[in-house]
Amino acid sequence: FNGTSLRDVATDSLVWTTLLIYIWIRVTAYSIDYVPTAVAYLEKTNISILGGFLSFFLVLFVNQTNERFLEMYGFSKACSGRIQDIAGLAKTQLPPEVGEKLVRHFNAAHIAGYVGLNAIGMGSPYSKTYFFDHYNEEAKLLTPAEMEELSRHDMDHSGLCMKELVTWCQQDVTDARVAGHIDTYQEKYFHDKILAFRAAMDGMYDYTDQPPHFFYIHFLVLLSALYLPLFAIDTAYAAGWGDEKSYGLDVLQGLIVFLQCVFVVGLRSLATNMIDPYGDDLEDLSVINYVEGTLEICRTIMGAKQADKGASGVTTGLL
Repeated sequence: FNGTSLRDVATDSLVWTTLLIYIWIRVTAYSIDYVPTAVAYLEKTNISILGGFLSFFLVLFVNQTNERFLEMYGFSKACSGRIQDIAGLAKTQLPPEVGEKLVRHFNAAHIAGYVGLNAIGMGSPYSKTYFFDHYNEEAKLLTPAEMEELSRHDMDHSGLCMKELVTWCQQDVTDARVAGHIDTYQEKYFHDKILAFRAAMDGMYDYTDQPPHFFYIHFLVLLSALYLPLFAIDTAYAAGWGDEKSYGLDVLQGLIVFLQCVFVVGLRSLATNMIDPYGDDLEDLSVINYVEGTLEICRTIMGAKQADKGASGVTTGLL
């Protein structure tokens, strides 16, 4: 039930109002033995035109929010990918202590970036106390002195902490070049990866800061609130009066009304849930999985050890 459209459909008052309107009209049909004059008037109306317009806008809205959702998923995976790139470069081109420091700072920037999303849009469930501090203590990302240096930023309400940590990463690379560990070409490659990470994180902030226009969402909600009751009235009056009444047809028409409610309310809820993929809904992006997976991959890369190159007789299943 949780994490599906059933919860939104079952708790939406518009669905129950629409069904009650249909039931009330059909109960009225069985309490009288004549055909109301309203039946003749409703035969001249065409509710399907309004339904066609609503269907078009709902599907368009879902497509737009789905594209937005996938873009933000791509940004999240890009952040993880750039950190893995840096970890591989640091492992192979930098002294262990220098590479380890760079990777620590980069992972800290990754986590701080998600915490900073609280400052914009609809916020996020990831806080400094229960998210950043947890992984910082677990992975030993920043020293107490480094944490003190960052304390001037409010991580829960600003992305500036992430920005500074990214700059620290760039400084780490520059220091490595000055110390002679890498040349200018290698330095540029490191910087390109770091800046690509920052661009992906900025993309998440940009999308979160600019959700779909409220006017658009309000228009769809208003159109739904007008269409569904009208559809219930039209369907109920078309189900038969007088000698044309049939319990089987009433049930079938009632099912059609319910399915129309599921279609309209379900699509609308689907689209609105995809607007903010960094929330706490079950279908939102798994930020915790991205962070923990990236940390685990970095541990694997930084701890990688190759067998003695002079060893002979080694065979693998790759050849």
